Amino acid sequence: MPIFRNAQFEISVAQAAALPPAQGAEVAFAGRSNAGKSSAINTLAGHVRLAYVSKTPGRTQLINFFRLNCGAALVDLPGYGYAKVPENVRRQWAGLLERYLRERDSLVGLVLIMDSRHPLTELDRNMLAWFVPTGKPIHVMLTKSDKLSRNEANKTLFAVRRELAELGERVTVQLFSSLKKSGVEECEAVVAGWLGLDAPAAVAEQ
Repeated sequence: MPIFRNAQFEISVAQAAALPPAQGAEVAFAGRSNAGKSSAINTLAGHVRLAYVSKTPGRTQLINFFRLNCGAALVDLPGYGYAKVPENVRRQWAGLLERYLRERDSLVGLVLIMDSRHPLTELDRNMLAWFVPTGKPIHVMLTKSDKLSRNEANKTLFAVRRELAELGERVTVQLFSSLKKSGVEECEAVVAGWLGLDAPAAVAEQ
């Protein structure tokens, strides 16, 4: 069964001090506001409104935990690059993101969402700079690929892979479309590897 299906909402957290004790491995999803993160999570989970989809960037202000059937958690992080919010709120979100990404021992990897039409923005590079020092794997999903021609999408994919190649094999990149539901299996395969679900023994332990 796909690992993200039947995900169940567990808790929302607004401050780092309120983060719940770890109850298993955690896979974080992060992305610039309006890059399609919530739509991607909904598509992976096969759920219309598991993660809130908003046309107003910056509406997702909390860290949201969703429990998966395998026992791991999908952790939806606040979108970054939000506009039209008070500076003190922006600083609070940034601090929450940075502390979770750098200090959460149960976090096994980061799925980084980028709009395929505008990948590797300065904000995306900042997120990479925050997370790369942890040594944990990163999977980049280039969303909204249906808005590009096949040739344009492949050029973007190769360009992003080439630029991130210096980070080594722990960084992987794929195309994704929530509209066409393409790229779901590729993301699932990567995350399953992080969770050890590609090994029968690991599955039995869950």
